Amino acid sequence: MDFVTTAKVAIQANMIAIGIGKLSIIPILISVLTYLNYDLVNPENQPRVTKKLLKEYDFIVVGGGSAGSVVVNRLTENPEWSVLLLEAGGKEIEISEIPALSSYLQKSKLDWKYRPQAQDSACQAMEDNRCCWPRGKVLGGSSVLNAMLYVRGNRRDYDQWESFGNPGWGYDDVLPYFKKSQDQRNPFLAQNTTYHNITNGIETSIQFHEKMHFTGGYLTVQDSTYTTPLGPAYLQAAQEMGYNIVDINGEQQTGFTFCQYTMRKGTRCSAAKAFIRPIKNRKKFHLSLWTNVTRILINPRTKKAYGVEFIRNCRVETVFAKKEVILSAGAINTPQLLMLSGIGARDHLKELGIPVIQDSPGVGQNLQDHIGFGGLIFLIDKEISVVTKRLIDLNVILRYAINEDGPLTSSYGLEVIGFVSTKYANQSDDWPDIEFMITSSAITTAGEQLIHAMGLRDDFYNEVYGEITNKDSFSIFPMILRPKSQGYIKLKSKNPLDYPLIYHNYLTNPDDVRVLREGIKAAIAFAKTNSLKKFGTRFHTKPFPNCKHLPMFTDEYWECAIRQFTMTIYHMCCTAKMGPRSDPMAVVDPSLKVYGVEGLRVIDASIMPAIVSSNINAPVIMIGEKGSDLIKKDWLYRQKRSRKTNAAFCNE
Repeated sequence: MDFVTTAKVAIQANMIAIGIGKLSIIPILISVLTYLNYDLVNPENQPRVTKKLLKEYDFIVVGGGSAGSVVVNRLTENPEWSVLLLEAGGKEIEISEIPALSSYLQKSKLDWKYRPQAQDSACQAMEDNRCCWPRGKVLGGSSVLNAMLYVRGNRRDYDQWESFGNPGWGYDDVLPYFKKSQDQRNPFLAQNTTYHNITNGIETSIQFHEKMHFTGGYLTVQDSTYTTPLGPAYLQAAQEMGYNIVDINGEQQTGFTFCQYTMRKGTRCSAAKAFIRPIKNRKKFHLSLWTNVTRILINPRTKKAYGVEFIRNCRVETVFAKKEVILSAGAINTPQLLMLSGIGARDHLKELGIPVIQDSPGVGQNLQDHIGFGGLIFLIDKEISVVTKRLIDLNVILRYAINEDGPLTSSYGLEVIGFVSTKYANQSDDWPDIEFMITSSAITTAGEQLIHAMGLRDDFYNEVYGEITNKDSFSIFPMILRPKSQGYIKLKSKNPLDYPLIYHNYLTNPDDVRVLREGIKAAIAFAKTNSLKKFGTRFHTKPFPNCKHLPMFTDEYWECAIRQFTMTIYHMCCTAKMGPRSDPMAVVDPSLKVYGVEGLRVIDASIMPAIVSSNINAPVIMIGEKGSDLIKKDWLYRQKRSRKTNAAFCNE
């Protein structure tokens, strides 16, 4: 059997094992070619799983996602500290490395496959009226499944966190931690020079005045290596509408730019690749995969966390922590574990028969997420967009394998993002309330897999979009940046293997509907610019099934449409919020220590007191960096104080 045939068989078995479902020639062919890149498959580059764990470690980190990966990296910099990472999933697979195939990972074994409870306020076009919430159940967490966008958020987001009573979390405080992680591959951004470019006759010029970026960090950040002719036209359209082309991670957020990604040489740079693989040989770092943590062990008398209980290889095991247990399990699993361990709202825990360790009513509350409208598709006359069926092409595959570029490096066809202010935002303030994610593709060009991953009902898709399937088009997804609607999470039972009950509460605050409506109107106006008309751009106007009784394009129609095709942007957060002791809903203090329990911290997206005005992967990595630093400073201070005390005692 030759190499290619052997590789095909291996990849096919791999795909079946993780439950990808219907196999396609695309991922099989592309995965075969990734075998030509030694970095993806060489066992020497992969972290080793520890078969026999120690009874005790200095630190136990629960969850190897975007934050947890950073935490174990930074804590193991101290060679004296032993650190154990417990991850519920396994390692990344070859397919996860290829940006264009990320939708194949959703609803696989690399995905927790959460589905919030059905609610009439949103997601009416989804199966059973329930949205799909992909969450990474894999080393690297959701950074293995996401669109790889690197966006930091707005200065005012973090200054607001500080104003809530969280000193040390203002923008000037967190910016160094964004820079610490980063290896910026755009030379103009890295060197703070003027970026000047002419592509397809479109001129772009940005002056960088301050050092906002860094090189040499673990996390590779780069521009896309592939751009369709539509990409530069989007920027030209933005300028036509009066917007600047800006570095949205710089001093000004309002404006448009080509996307930057957590990507390395055309492949995904997940948190695991960035932060875990480089520390695989650190002697006191241990890793356990396919490990379901069931509760944190807390002494009910002293209220001190001293270890964790988990299931591994169908056995219940325990391991102890000398210093701290750190929860980095994410915005769903972290509150679930806190409640299972007796930290949560007293009445809810008593109802389920869970002994109350700490009455903390904020656990699982304050759930926030970015949502957008998924129904804006614009047809074009030229065959220049990203159409999945065209990826089945030997030239495309070889271009990716040899040159590390081409459409297979495209993340859902995302090329440009923009930040705009509707009439509901302060127009004189640089704090936009809508983000445009502009893709040179659409759900109609992405193939059945994406439709399945999103959970759209077949009858809805066929009626609205069936006639334009595989036709060249682009999409604009308007995303509300600071939604006022808040959901919550509670336990279904005290069985740790039962998924929690999730109530998203999307669009329950009417202000969110108003802002999204204005975002839709702005997106349609954007597509009508002369810059995009030259491609024969026309809006696909097939009415939504349950909105036909309403006049097209009225506010009432758009509200109806938004409640049908509600699209999560997968930015769940804020369910164990950081705040001062005076805030009864605060779960952790500004040093991320859980109130009322010693030796327990939370370091992940759940500590955000309010969602940031951007995609959240970069902010979560920043939280990992800052949280790690807080731990180091705390324990090194204790160590120094202990030495002084001992010295004073000896001198007496």
